Amino acid sequence: MRVGIFADTHDHLDNIRLAVAEFNRRGCEVVIFAGDLVSTFAIPPLRKLNCRMIASFGDNEGNKVGIRGGMTIIGEIGDPPFCFRLGDGTRVLLTHQRELIRGAVDGADLIVYAHTHKPRIHRDEADRLWINPGETSGWTYGKPSIVILDTDPMDAEIVWLKDDSASR
Repeated sequence: MRVGIFADTHDHLDNIRLAVAEFNRRGCEVVIFAGDLVSTFAIPPLRKLNCRMIASFGDNEGNKVGIRGGMTIIGEIGDPPFCFRLGDGTRVLLTHQRELIRGAVDGADLIVYAHTHKPRIHRDEADRLWINPGETSGWTYGKPSIVILDTDPMDAEIVWLKDDSASR
């Protein structure tokens, strides 16, 4: 199953559009969002997704009621942390801030978190996959990113939304 993962869009509409286009281009069957859309005007570009989105609130959402309402036609959004299963049975623990997990990851195959704005993919001692997709906004570090995950095999890659190699 191909899964798109992103977070920390912080109202950067152009980069939200780039992320959605990349998820659609790569044929993602579901998209996971790990928090910090920020405002309701970040919702309309997400309506272009060709799949359902499962999202977590972050720590900077300005209008949770409006965001929750807007998400009803795109997918679902909840307060972190929470668990769910993907269509292929992969068990996901989703949060915005890793600290909210408090070590309770037993039973999860995949842990998705964000908040640091720095992308990271790693496995823990129990061989669970941990993914932080970094910042889709690019506001903090200037390197907007998303992650594409293939659940069989459980393998993920960081995708940079803008290639700045030409400017180096």
